[in-house]
Amino acid sequence: MSTDGRLSTELWVQAHLRRCNAEGTFAAVLRKGDQWGGAVIVKLNLLDGSFKVLSQTRDMDGRVAWLAAQQGALLTEGDATAYIERQVKRDPDLWVIEVEDKQGRNPFEGKVV
Repeated sequence: MSTDGRLSTELWVQAHLRRCNAEGTFAAVLRKGDQWGGAVIVKLNLLDGSFKVLSQTRDMDGRVAWLAAQQGALLTEGDATAYIERQVKRDPDLWVIEVEDKQGRNPFEGKVV
């Protein structure tokens, strides 16, 4: 645990993956980022050939929130991967998590802004 009482990104991601898998939702780490300070990108696989990408951010009150790539549009896997690769080039500390969910639900806490 960091000195300010926050969980490491690695531990936070692992806890969410365990919860997803316990609930029957497939989720996996595609890319490990910085153990402590890495932000998270979620690649939502809707299992019909379409994807959504959400980037972790903070809301006005400092709580975890999510920004939908391309205004929340459905993306092909190639477009989703290209978007993620561009983000990783800008921020090599990013974690990338893929979640399979037909409804495109984000299993991580925080609202989509």
